[in-house]
Amino acid sequence: MMKTWKNMRIFIMRHGQASALPAVDAERPLTAHGIDEVNVMAQWLKSLPFKFDKIYVSPFKRAQQTAITVTHSLHTNKEKLTTLNFITPSGSAHELHDFLDGCNLDSHEEQTILIVSHMPLVSYLVAELTDEHTAPIFQTAAIAEIDYDETNMTGHLQKMISPSDFG
Repeated sequence: MMKTWKNMRIFIMRHGQASALPAVDAERPLTAHGIDEVNVMAQWLKSLPFKFDKIYVSPFKRAQQTAITVTHSLHTNKEKLTTLNFITPSGSAHELHDFLDGCNLDSHEEQTILIVSHMPLVSYLVAELTDEHTAPIFQTAAIAEIDYDETNMTGHLQKMISPSDFG
C-alpha cells in the first residue's frame, strides 16, 4: 500500500549538563559529565539506520557544544548544522513548529531532523508537534523521537531516551 502522506522523523535533544557559571546563561558550557552524556547519546544516534538531513541548534554555547559533539560522532557534514537564534530556552514552540512545516515544503522525500535546544522549549515542542499534547520533562542530553506527518502537521511521540537508559 502506498503512503499518501509526507513523513518527517524529528529528534528533539536537550543539551548535556551545563555549568552553573558563568552568570550569562547563553555562555554556560557543558560540564565534563555533560560531555559524557552527549557522547552516550551520540553513540545511540550513530546506531540508528539513517543519517540526519538537517540539524538545527540553539545559539547558546552548551547547545552548540552538544551539536558539534553529535555531528563529530556521526561523521555528519557540518553544512547540515544550522543555528536558529529563536530556539533558546524562552523560544516559542509554535514558531519552531511553523518553521519546520515551512522549511520542507519543496521536498518530496522523507526528512530526518535533529533539533538541539533547551528546557522548557524542548518539552513544549514535543507537546506542540504531537497529537498527545503532553510535555515530557527532558533529562540532560535526553532525546525524543517523533514520527511527524507533514500533510496533517502533527505527529506521534515514538520514544524518549536518555543517558540513564544506558546505565
